Amino acid sequence: MKIYRLLVSALGSRVSLHRWSSSIFCLVYGAGLFLLVAPIAAAQAPQVPPEIIEKFRQASEAMRSGKIDAAGEDFAAIVKESPNFAEGYLNLGLVREEQGRHGEAIANFQKALRLKPGLRGANLFMGIAEYRTNQLDAALAALRKETVVAPKDANAWMWLGIVALEKGDGGEATSALDKAAKLAPDNVDILYHRGQAHLFVSKDSYARMFQADPKSWRVRQILAEANADAERHTDAIAEYEAAIQLAPHEPRLHEELGTEYRIIGKMQEAEEAFRKELEIDPDNVVAQYKLGVLLTEKGNAAQGKQMIMAALKLRPGLRHADYNLGRAEMLLGNDQAALEDFERAVRADSDQDVLEQSWYQLGTVLRRLHRTQEAQQAFAMFQKFKDAELEGSQKKMKQFQQKNDSDTVAPEGTEAPPNQ
Repeated sequence: MKIYRLLVSALGSRVSLHRWSSSIFCLVYGAGLFLLVAPIAAAQAPQVPPEIIEKFRQASEAMRSGKIDAAGEDFAAIVKESPNFAEGYLNLGLVREEQGRHGEAIANFQKALRLKPGLRGANLFMGIAEYRTNQLDAALAALRKETVVAPKDANAWMWLGIVALEKGDGGEATSALDKAAKLAPDNVDILYHRGQAHLFVSKDSYARMFQADPKSWRVRQILAEANADAERHTDAIAEYEAAIQLAPHEPRLHEELGTEYRIIGKMQEAEEAFRKELEIDPDNVVAQYKLGVLLTEKGNAAQGKQMIMAALKLRPGLRHADYNLGRAEMLLGNDQAALEDFERAVRADSDQDVLEQSWYQLGTVLRRLHRTQEAQQAFAMFQKFKDAELEGSQKKMKQFQQKNDSDTVAPEGTEAPPNQ
């Protein structure tokens, strides 16, 4: 069966196709937008003759089973015989839209709404059809009406957000898609478009920021964060230092600088940055925790443990806290306490690298405590993670090589591109 396909926008560019989670017909039936024979008979028996109701049922069944052309002929005959039947025009509009006859679809949706202004779904599908024909203002108007008629319809809010984003209105787009996400928190289409809308707003904000004051420390901070996300840590450090020159007492800048120094192995510089952060903001729990972890890594486990524990009192559940506290206890010779920390880490931590190291350290502590069999089991788990890591690396390397081969080898019968 042909699926009802709808163009969507991605930050102003219509480059991808959106599909309903099933067919549009399943969606609409599931939402109760088609009135089957029993509701029509109960609500509109005086206006809709029984034979029209039966024809409507048969046409709806044809539509549901994918016989689109037959359904279109049937619905066209129905509205000709019963010109005041709003639901007939709605279904005929859906068929015409499926057939790519957008103008006819819009006309039928409009007729349905003139007959029944509050007809559920009519504004939604008219808005989608108008969107497909680049009538964005009209689409927005229709979709806004649908959200009033059906304020708990996640699809209506989603499409309002999609069209608003196409218009470049990030505020309305994020507001609509946030509402859609509350109504359907696990809908991947909604989550995708919501992310796109918020990304649009972020990019717009950053562009305005650069335009307003290109020498601002905030601009340097954004550049540093972008470099850090791209794992260009030396460049990130340069940008953070430039930001600090412009705003030497701004909280969190030294903390992030310290994080970047730690990543590239410059432990002394990292320690100095974390300590400077705590001079500026003594209440920065994350900086305190990071400094405690760093001190532990440098071998100062006593002070490291003290700072980690102090941070955990203020904010329990800091990331990888069990593992890092276990390392401090282990270095201090507190093997039983370290054992308990690592056991919590292997139960609760979700980071694969931390889990791998936690199993190794757990095995080491168990061996120190002469619990040989349990130590072997822990080391076996460590090896399992290590093997999975190696397998994943080999798979990625193979994929890279295959892609590289396909990119560099010209297929037979074609000429290689000219040198640039």
